Amino acid sequence: MKLREVELQVPSPEGDIRTAVLSPVNSRSDGGPWPGLLLYTDIFQLTESTLRTARRLAAQGFVTYVPEIYPHGELRGVALEFDDEGKARGLAGAAGTTTAGFDADRTAVLDHMAENPDVGTLFVTGFCIGGHLAFRAAFDERVAATVCFYATGLQDGKLGADVADSLQRAGDIRGRLSMVFGSRDPHVPPAARLQIATALYDAGHTDAELHVYAGGEHAFMRDIGPRHDPALTDLGLAEAVSFFTARS
Repeated sequence: MKLREVELQVPSPEGDIRTAVLSPVNSRSDGGPWPGLLLYTDIFQLTESTLRTARRLAAQGFVTYVPEIYPHGELRGVALEFDDEGKARGLAGAAGTTTAGFDADRTAVLDHMAENPDVGTLFVTGFCIGGHLAFRAAFDERVAATVCFYATGLQDGKLGADVADSLQRAGDIRGRLSMVFGSRDPHVPPAARLQIATALYDAGHTDAELHVYAGGEHAFMRDIGPRHDPALTDLGLAEAVSFFTARS
């Protein structure tokens, strides 16, 4: 499927949010709108690696919004390098953003998607810190389904400048939820995965899906660096598309 890529400035209370939007060129055969997918990046923001993933998902029939997660400070417009300096700057960007700030930006982007006539059902996904942000996006009742890839900080509330209440608010999620982890991820070890699953069950999400990919390291879907696993990446994307569409 051919795609159209544009850059939008999504308005928010703190200022515009630079957002890449990838859309199918053709109209749906039934004349309806395409489902919308909000995709949260890792700490490195709008890298070509993440945009390649976004294109793969958009090509499956989603209007895919990819906002910067640090759009209001010195990292606005910056795609960080996958090196120690880039990691440090990305982590500093997180440390300088409050949970309320992340939430306000999420509402702004979902509002924009909901007002887009080319967008129908709303879905969310994200990677690493973006997986945590996707989990919080699922609090919005407009979100029909969410897939979180190796979400960090859920077990201990580590997200930004303060302690996030994400797991405690699991009961606010109304849509379907899928969590994907790698078995060799030191950021979300077995005890943390058990804590997350227990919190979801305690909140009534007994039908939430929990996938643990054998051998997967943290960021195994990032197609740069030694941790990348192409086979698991293909599996993760295929299962996400199925979760969003075949079972919607």
